[in-house]
Amino acid sequence: MKLEKILDKLGSIEKNSFIKIIDNIISKNPRNIKEINKILSSTDKGLKSVDNQNISTIFELTEKEFQEQINCEFQEITSQLDLLIDIIIRDGNCIMKQDWFSRLYENEIKHLKTKIKNLNADFDKDTSELSASRVRDYKIYKACLQTAYYNDVDNNREAKITSDELSIILTLAHQLDLSQEEEKLINYSILPVKKLEIQEVIKSLKNIGVIFYSNKENTIYVADEMVRMLRKVRQQEVAEKFYRRTLKLLREPIINQICKDHNIDRKLSYSVKIEEIIKEGVSFTNLLLEDIYKVGGNLTDKKKTLNELCEKGLGISNLKGSVLEDKISSLIEHFENVERDEKVGISIDGFDKLLTELNLSLPKLNKQIKDQFELQDEYVLKADFLLDYNIKPRDILDLIEKENLTKFIKDNGVKQRGDDILNILEHYKDVENLYLENYENVAYRNLNLLKENGIIVKESELGLKFEELTSFIFQSLGFNVDEVFKNELNTKKDMIDILLNLGNDEVIIVECKTSKERGYNKFSTVSRQLKSYQNVALKNNLRIVKILLVAPEFSDDFVTDCEMDTEMNLSLITASTLLNISDAFKLSKYKEFPHVLFRDIVINEDRIIKALSK
Repeated sequence: MKLEKILDKLGSIEKNSFIKIIDNIISKNPRNIKEINKILSSTDKGLKSVDNQNISTIFELTEKEFQEQINCEFQEITSQLDLLIDIIIRDGNCIMKQDWFSRLYENEIKHLKTKIKNLNADFDKDTSELSASRVRDYKIYKACLQTAYYNDVDNNREAKITSDELSIILTLAHQLDLSQEEEKLINYSILPVKKLEIQEVIKSLKNIGVIFYSNKENTIYVADEMVRMLRKVRQQEVAEKFYRRTLKLLREPIINQICKDHNIDRKLSYSVKIEEIIKEGVSFTNLLLEDIYKVGGNLTDKKKTLNELCEKGLGISNLKGSVLEDKISSLIEHFENVERDEKVGISIDGFDKLLTELNLSLPKLNKQIKDQFELQDEYVLKADFLLDYNIKPRDILDLIEKENLTKFIKDNGVKQRGDDILNILEHYKDVENLYLENYENVAYRNLNLLKENGIIVKESELGLKFEELTSFIFQSLGFNVDEVFKNELNTKKDMIDILLNLGNDEVIIVECKTSKERGYNKFSTVSRQLKSYQNVALKNNLRIVKILLVAPEFSDDFVTDCEMDTEMNLSLITASTLLNISDAFKLSKYKEFPHVLFRDIVINEDRIIKALSK
């Protein structure tokens, strides 16, 4: 769930710890202080009076400083911060009831203690599957960590690991190619892990700003933006779902070699081994630098293998970079962009239909998804629910075994030639709703984003498509979009885009304008056009209740010119505002939109949505 959406759900007391931390960062003149001050200049009451959208923007501007503060918390070795962060950044753990979090924490402690016991036994057993060189790596890391921690005790100081010591230890772990889980096991074998009270754990996480806690709902929220930042803290380059997607493209012998290198049982099934590699926190970069290639392969072979993995397996062509490291960085950046993108790839209705039919065809899938993402609800195959956890259609399909995908495809008449997952996504795209979800992109004539979101359209068709979508939205608001009457009124010279017939010879004229440029500013041109439409309507003895101009956005000059115009009853409405009003109307008690609410020069979205909710 996005930070802004979480902040909207919470009271001021529940946001207080987070706001205080951001306030403290701002007081120390962070890197982006100029941009922050521009936002704060609109209020004289400080950060607490800034709206949630701008708080979210300010967090983005202070993310590096926030991350530095979290890194400092790791110097307190008894904090269990590594263990706790590993829980809250897992896919599906961004929203949790307190009792569910308590259960996950308890299970993590038990699991950790069992693995530490097994690891210590492996150090001494002659029959251990660990190679002698791997045992040596573990012992070197453990000895260095032990010295860093206990040298304070020897000098009669409080035992802690300084930032200098920590940076050396992290470098050592990286050079020894230790996974995060291996680091964690050795760390807690030196300082035994102690189970803390869950309220104490929640309070500590809340005080450093990484979670929000709703007392009313007994629920923990971790913002998507915070999850991405915490992954950087834990040096996890990609989300689990993208790691899984990549690992599933590798042959089993390669998966077995990775398991051998990181003390994972190779007797497990293929899919379980993949999950264990992800849980171990094996470095994604190291995996693609060394682990997936044939022994003795040269650099050219490695580049070719990586390119094939990305192009044929992941469907990503033209990775940037000429050296292997740059190509891997480019892949990580691609996954970050996919995760940040709020678009689903198919429409929400299409996602719901896909989930319903998956549940009918594969009745065990609900439990599999629930277990995989550690979700608390009993029935989880609901689009809105999953999207709050940032789980998208592709993430669900990636978890389904090949034979089950084949069964589903046959059961539901999906195209069978080509890539199974891409065929399923295409089948459930639901183009009409997908266009509506991309309404603002159509308004901005943003062909690249439309293409990325699964819409192929010619630029010459965008103006007409925007008009069609706007017409559909007004119909959904309960208006009579009168095409017949409009065609009777239109002349070769004057062509009204949309006519809303209110009855009793009363109409609303709607004009639609798309624009690539930011800030629509052609008032003189559009005003002449609208006055011509007005004259046509008046000649036909019609009363014009309102003229509405719909565009992606309006420049300040355009708004000023509109305010100064005395000849037309004109209001301006942005595409995003119209769509949000339409969404709010669906949840309201009204059968037909009360058009008297269209009374501002620039239509005020918040005021109208508030009025509709009464």
